[in-house]
Amino acid sequence: MDRLIASLKRWPTLALVIGGAFLAGCQDSSEQQQQGAAPPPPAVEFVTLQTESVNISETYSGRVTAYRSAEIRPQVSGIILERAFEEGARVEAGDLLYQIDPAVYEAELAAARSELALARANAESARLLAERYASLVKTSAVSQQEADDASAAWKQAQAQIQAAEAAVKRAQIDLDYTRITAPIAGIISRSNVTEGALVSAQQSTALARVHQLSPVYVDIRQPASALLKLKRDSGVPETSIQVSLDDGTTYPETGTLKFAESQVDQDTGTVNIRALFNNSDEWLLPGMFVRASVVIEQLDNAILAPQPGIIRQPNGAASAMVITEEDKVESRPVSVGRAIGNKWLVNDGLQAGDRIIVKGLQKVSPGAQVTPQPAQGDSESR
Repeated sequence: MDRLIASLKRWPTLALVIGGAFLAGCQDSSEQQQQGAAPPPPAVEFVTLQTESVNISETYSGRVTAYRSAEIRPQVSGIILERAFEEGARVEAGDLLYQIDPAVYEAELAAARSELALARANAESARLLAERYASLVKTSAVSQQEADDASAAWKQAQAQIQAAEAAVKRAQIDLDYTRITAPIAGIISRSNVTEGALVSAQQSTALARVHQLSPVYVDIRQPASALLKLKRDSGVPETSIQVSLDDGTTYPETGTLKFAESQVDQDTGTVNIRALFNNSDEWLLPGMFVRASVVIEQLDNAILAPQPGIIRQPNGAASAMVITEEDKVESRPVSVGRAIGNKWLVNDGLQAGDRIIVKGLQKVSPGAQVTPQPAQGDSESR
């Protein structure tokens, strides 16, 4: 009986020990679960910077000018019988454009040819007489004066032949001028006259115009200081030039700098430079306004940072979040220059090999641990 009572007294103590052990085990398990549920470092995307060759460009206004342009004017007077082209069509050098009534000029040519025939006949008669008198003067059958007169008449007849031949040639030229042809190949403008119109030789009003559109020039007004820098850096070689059209479209072809004037405009301080474009598709038309991008400098080891990775402070300063070797965030003050495409040209603060955060900046702060992931398209970081 005493042993039974002693055992019952020990049961509460044993229950407390077991309960305490059970509660301690539950608490340890809860702490372990809480530690296991701690969130991982935030994931961010980065771009690895590298050096590259960059062309520094400036944009100026420009005008398209035809490579060659010809105004069509008549060189003889007459009535237009025919217009032999379609307005706005392509013509080749030598193509017939207008036909002036040739009747008058054909008659003049016929008259000139008859005068030539008469001069040749007279010259033949004068030659025979001069030769006969030259023989007779030796026997004193005619006087020396008569022989000299006959010789002079023959020479005069030869001169008349030359004058008649020149008149025939002139009449033939005038007749040829009744066919007004294209002096160059290109696109012809609208016609200022129609069939039946009376035109005059070398009149001030052009009948039409022909512009050669491939290639074309683009005349650009560039500050004299920029031209001097271009000469110092490269001696004005065949610098590449790109243009954008009035609607903002970038023209697909690249032009070449060919010419720079040797005089500065005193009012604007600019110099006219001329670029040559092949213009194979003939998009560029004479008189068209364009924006020309001229390369003024080339940097061989430039650092370009994606614009999303550069943070602008309220005071205007710029910084970038750089991932260290320990995958921690470091705030780096930077100095950037001009925008080139969708990147900033870095002047100071970053170097090749730096990993800058371009996505997930709102989730991090300096000193934070991160899980870096290469940004899409950053093949260097992969």
